[in-house]
Amino acid sequence: MEHNKNNNNQRRGRAFARGPRRDGAQSRANTGGSTRARHDVPLHAQRKQHATVDSSQATHRRRPMVLGGIGGGGRYEPSEREMRRARKGPEALAADDVFKEVVEGKKPARTTVKKSGQPVIDASRFINRAVTVEQDAPYMPTHQFTDFKIHEQIKANIAAKGYVIPTAIQDQTIPQALEGRDVIGIANTGEGKTAAFIIPMLDKLVRHPQGSVLVVTPTRELAVQIEEEYMGFSKGMHMPSALLVGGQAMGHQTDRLRRGARVIIGTPGRIKDHIERGNLVMSRVHNFVLDEADRMLDMGFIHDIRFLISKMPEVRQTLFFSATFAKEIEALSSSFLRDPVRVSVKKRETGKNINQDVVYVADRQEKFQRLTEILARPEVEKVLVFGRTKHGVDKLGRILFRTGFAAVAIHGDKSQRERLRALRDFKENKAKILVATDVAARGLDIPDVSHVVNYDAPENFDDYVHRIGRTGRAGKKGTAFTFVERP
Repeated sequence: MEHNKNNNNQRRGRAFARGPRRDGAQSRANTGGSTRARHDVPLHAQRKQHATVDSSQATHRRRPMVLGGIGGGGRYEPSEREMRRARKGPEALAADDVFKEVVEGKKPARTTVKKSGQPVIDASRFINRAVTVEQDAPYMPTHQFTDFKIHEQIKANIAAKGYVIPTAIQDQTIPQALEGRDVIGIANTGEGKTAAFIIPMLDKLVRHPQGSVLVVTPTRELAVQIEEEYMGFSKGMHMPSALLVGGQAMGHQTDRLRRGARVIIGTPGRIKDHIERGNLVMSRVHNFVLDEADRMLDMGFIHDIRFLISKMPEVRQTLFFSATFAKEIEALSSSFLRDPVRVSVKKRETGKNINQDVVYVADRQEKFQRLTEILARPEVEKVLVFGRTKHGVDKLGRILFRTGFAAVAIHGDKSQRERLRALRDFKENKAKILVATDVAARGLDIPDVSHVVNYDAPENFDDYVHRIGRTGRAGKKGTAFTFVERP
């Protein structure tokens, strides 16, 4: 008992040794509180009393925190000036002289983007005027879907989806995959790569009842999208699948695996977790699909990929898809593919039909102001806004929503349910704005995005190309803005 009393006295001594609080709060005796001396009041009670004094006597105005980078911490509340500007009509915003200077090309001579700890990117690379969109010569396929030697139920499901003529990547990949060849497929996002590997792999499972397929993707969203496509192609065929991604309970995924999932779709980290726990036996997986391989390398999954491959049988079929084929991708593919057939159907350089410009800003408040001006313009129909950090993206999404914009946010720390709901709302036009980290920049099929805004500059130019590739698709023109600090 004496020991506890001594400890309490020591704690009190340390608390008072720090001296009075910086705001100079008075003692309780001077503020109408208890007349007991401060040293007679327990420490927790002193804190409570002190908080009461602060709240009752505060005369200063609470200063709203400013939107940072967008990675700043804390809670943000827009100033009255920002709120008034956000509520202006599109006509008033369009008349803003400073904004017109930005979008009409009257910019100060700023040539580099400086990011703390990051390489310098020449800002001029963020500027481009879209050329007249030339219609690509229509691809003349050598097959129709009915010509492929695949199971009749698969053909029926393809017809039910309204597919008649395959895209170039499908037309050239499916016959090779049906013959059991390893394939390297190089194509832009949106060319139909998913069907190019689902159709032949599904047919192979029909012909080999003991077989299974592992499909690895860099992000949860892409994995979910692939599983949705697979469900459509496999309808009525009793070919169960398992989705192995973070943000979902391991128990549910384990149950799907134990029930005999024939197609396993997931991200490298969660697949590795199931292997290490003994839930997934890789020696039974003789068919392997690696989608968005270049993005895998960008995200640092190379070691996880090598781990998965090391657990698989040496005799297997591998389909390898990527939007680019740099030296690193070539080195990766050559390490585990056997005499692959290379199919490349890239059409035009990404960005040729996208108007690209920079928005120069002096500080954080102007940055947010300029963003609201862009979002309020009448031609801005569906927007992807990219930020660098998860916290910053989440905060910006909340602020835009409170300011009156139909905005949702997506990043890696959100639950799978939250991420799927945000994507669904954006695809179905319930939300006009999707604020995202680079997780949304690759692989996802999001139609009719009119604008991309790089609220935070990307880490490298490849990421920039991947971001703006969300707009200007299917022969349409798009617009991309990148925010740059004014010197």
